[in-house]
Amino acid sequence: MPGLPLSGLSVLDLTAHRAGPTAVRQLADWGADVIKIEPPGSGAADATGSTRHGFDFQNLHRNKRSMTLNLKDDEAHAVFMKLAAKADVIVENYRSDVKYRLRVDYETVAAINPRIVYGSISGFGQSGPDATRPGVDQIAQGMGGLMSITGLPGQGPVRVGIPIADLTSGIFLSQAILLALMQRAKTGKGQWVHTSLLEAEIFMLDFQASRWLIAHEVPGQAGNDHPTGIPTGVFPTADGHINIAASGDALWTRFCKAIGWEEALDEPDYKTGALRSKNRKVLHERIGGITRTRPSAHWLAALNQAGVPCGPINRIDAVFAEPQTQHLRIARPVHHPVLGDIAVVGQPFTLTDAPQPEMMRPTPELGEHTTEILASLGYDAAAIARLRERGAI
Repeated sequence: MPGLPLSGLSVLDLTAHRAGPTAVRQLADWGADVIKIEPPGSGAADATGSTRHGFDFQNLHRNKRSMTLNLKDDEAHAVFMKLAAKADVIVENYRSDVKYRLRVDYETVAAINPRIVYGSISGFGQSGPDATRPGVDQIAQGMGGLMSITGLPGQGPVRVGIPIADLTSGIFLSQAILLALMQRAKTGKGQWVHTSLLEAEIFMLDFQASRWLIAHEVPGQAGNDHPTGIPTGVFPTADGHINIAASGDALWTRFCKAIGWEEALDEPDYKTGALRSKNRKVLHERIGGITRTRPSAHWLAALNQAGVPCGPINRIDAVFAEPQTQHLRIARPVHHPVLGDIAVVGQPFTLTDAPQPEMMRPTPELGEHTTEILASLGYDAAAIARLRERGAI
């Protein structure tokens, strides 16, 4: 869309599954001209089983154009190289060795377009003993330590309820691509940038990783209780559960007053953060004994008035019914020629001095723009027909 920050940026999208498309979605939503290149005949469902008109595919691939190319065919490969010669960015998430077999790797492209910024995501990295292994989100969650700290104590390993390694690696790659574009503006030269599901997962361990690296503590499962901020967790109410975060002396004081338990401020077992942590189990049970006497709405109102962080525990339908969610307009309308009026998840940040990506274009049909793109490269109708006959497009 003209006027968006990335308008004028040309991107070739070789991605599938989720991690790569997540990276490209960041570029497409903010105005880049993205051409999604797919194998001919691949439109019914992707490798994860998501159908093209299904909710997942539609949310991942909006704001793109689609063309089909059989990259194993020499003439189709030549088409790709013509596109690559003019592109700013290429994004792929093949297994680390596949791009070389297809002859679409960074070195091959940079030989004809030294300004190219080439972004890659793999399961475990582009080199090293596991580089050529296939990797998916849940494998990274386990190998990267996340499943060992998720779930209730003693429950055994639990995966997070979203594909967090896929999503974060995609977001990190989009950041790396933008950094490389900024550097290209200074040097005139592109570069290869890459990340992996494993690297992203380890980065997302954050303070849990530093507990090991610096304090040499091996974190375990803490369930719904925050591992270090006490009391923070899920507490029962008369009609459900709520989250409360009252760690630190100032919040602890306000919290006790808000729930009518001021005598706790004088109890020796709870005088300091260290003591509240040591006695967490009993402390949380006692808090729960109070909070379960009133409905959630009562406690949310009282705690918010006291300035104590708290909130409901929503199902997904309730998330989008929240007045604040609706005010933020993160559910973005799209009109699809087959599906009609639908909504996708919009961008989670605002640029105050740039247009927002208000109008989302629907995910294209397979090869919807193939003829249009080939014509822009100078192929006439006869040449395009010949490419179709040989299965190149």
